[in-house]
Amino acid sequence: MASNLNKNGQDIERLKEYWRKNITYVGILLFIWFISSYGAGILFADSLNEIRIGGFKLGFWFAQQGSMYIFVGIIFVYVWLMSKLDKEYDVDEK
Repeated sequence: MASNLNKNGQDIERLKEYWRKNITYVGILLFIWFISSYGAGILFADSLNEIRIGGFKLGFWFAQQGSMYIFVGIIFVYVWLMSKLDKEYDVDEK
């Protein structure tokens, strides 16, 4: 009978599930970043430029600064999600 544990004694199926969730998080966060940088800064810029915030066109703001702020926010969200996931699957550093 084949063992379902790796050399560290961890369940392989559970680790695969952990990895699938990790990749799902990465995919969702990259999609958000794509929409905010490419979508808001280029594709939807004309529509967004009709909205002004602080005197600046919203599409211009996304292209110049907004996507960077969102990217930094995504990094913090990813760290928070992965810390939570690591604890859930008991692969965190103790």
